Amino acid sequence: MEQDKKKGPGVFGLAVLAAAVCLSLPLLGGRARAAATAASAVVEIPRQQAARTAPAAVGRAVIPLGKAVGIKLFSDGVLVVGLSPVETEEGSSYPGRDCGLKTGDVITHINGGEVDTIEEVQALVAQCEDEPLTIQAVRGQRQLQLTAAAVENSQGVWQLGVWLRDSMAGIGTMTFYDPASGVFGALGHGVNDVDTSMLMPLESGSIMPASVSEVKKGASGTPGELHGQFDLTRDLGTLYANTNLGIFGQMPRETVGDAVEPVEVAARDQVTVGPATIWSNIRGDEVEEFAIEITHLYPEGDGTRSMMIQVTDPGLLEATGGIVQGMSGSPILQNGRLVGVVTHVLVNDPTRGYGILAENMLRQATGS
Repeated sequence: MEQDKKKGPGVFGLAVLAAAVCLSLPLLGGRARAAATAASAVVEIPRQQAARTAPAAVGRAVIPLGKAVGIKLFSDGVLVVGLSPVETEEGSSYPGRDCGLKTGDVITHINGGEVDTIEEVQALVAQCEDEPLTIQAVRGQRQLQLTAAAVENSQGVWQLGVWLRDSMAGIGTMTFYDPASGVFGALGHGVNDVDTSMLMPLESGSIMPASVSEVKKGASGTPGELHGQFDLTRDLGTLYANTNLGIFGQMPRETVGDAVEPVEVAARDQVTVGPATIWSNIRGDEVEEFAIEITHLYPEGDGTRSMMIQVTDPGLLEATGGIVQGMSGSPILQNGRLVGVVTHVLVNDPTRGYGILAENMLRQATGS
């Protein structure tokens, strides 16, 4: 079985690496970038305890952060990111595809036992050889039960012809911390698999200290990105949710410090077109404030695109070219309130991008 570390579009941080293991042979190709790329960076890591449940409430006064952190996330089940042939002595065979598995399915159980890691799936396939496997999977909102039998490849290894992923890690930006509940929010969008674009189902995860070492400047047609390092051995807080409006977790108050006072989270009717600022970490571990303009407010939809913003700060334009991958989660402040969160950069104009309302992100933190 081979392991493939693939490069892809921004998931939630800097340059993206994703650990994938296939129960087959060929590697998967890259994916094209979308017109609006997540302004947000992935490796194999030791699994930890299951995520906590969301708190009952989060306060309306929170501490804006803008700090880059490392993020590691473990999936609830294993995600199917590709299907490929198993090359046998008799020719190509497709046991995974033929049993009905599709890219984007999440395998949760095999032969009645829960599976959360690639190693668990590999062990069961090797143990059962050509005996039928009962596979339980989730496809969207549907529960599936399928039957597959591995085949022996030309090297004598039993395989299903299925590419799987069970963990991701990268770098993103923290948005806020609520001192009353200990809840933090980051990214402003979810952590999606680089191959299927699916929201990764969260079993557990955490955030770690990170430092930005360099910037790849953005240009029209080529989004820039922050480059940095994070420490896999030291956790600052634990995650409990991966959602389309951000990732959420809890951490101790002393982790944040007392340098910044809480600010009010603006209601939608308090957000206006006009000047604002963002807090971002584009050098080392320093958070800086940069000038932007909120140029358009969108009608309420699913909350994932609330405003258009444009970078006007000469210093930020010089350093990054505008919004770059890794800045997802940067808080947007206006009139002393937290009004929004940077989420995406326009590929053809890195000086502009999208944001969501901070109010929506705060509401999502409790699942309400």
